[in-house]
Amino acid sequence: MDFIRYAERAAALVNAELPDEAALHDHLVDRSWLHRSVVEGDVAALRDFRAELRPVFEASEADDVRLVVSSLNDLLATHPVTPMISDHDPDHLHMHVTNRASSVSELLIAESLMGLANLVCDLGATRLGICSEARCDNVFVDTSPNQSRRYCSDRCSSRANVAAFRARQKSASTG
Repeated sequence: MDFIRYAERAAALVNAELPDEAALHDHLVDRSWLHRSVVEGDVAALRDFRAELRPVFEASEADDVRLVVSSLNDLLATHPVTPMISDHDPDHLHMHVTNRASSVSELLIAESLMGLANLVCDLGATRLGICSEARCDNVFVDTSPNQSRRYCSDRCSSRANVAAFRARQKSASTG
């Protein structure tokens, strides 16, 4: 399992707009093999899970390690994960977080929780954040060596830098 990728997918899930199955298919654009497994109820389950998961990012942003850990533990208890060794390629055995009979929502929830739980254990509970750009409230995973990430994307970083530059220019011209 690639836990960092799973943690990043968890952030992408929290950031996703999921009004209907078509939006879920769009969210899964790079995993088209999952499209045929989407069932009625997946969208609603994922919307509910997103609401449960966002507070984990908020607690991490606030440096509340205990709340991050207790929230993830509560979610793991609510949504038990059943890891399994995958042997579809016998030369490259690896872990999957759910069996093949699971729904798409169960798979995405399991991946999210295992990714975030492992990231918190490996890198620390304060590696999750909320974008610092004033017009954005997206979440992100910070895997930078010095834990310096402040924005969810290059676009938001650029937008914030341009706004700061313009504010400095305006201040310099009025002062």
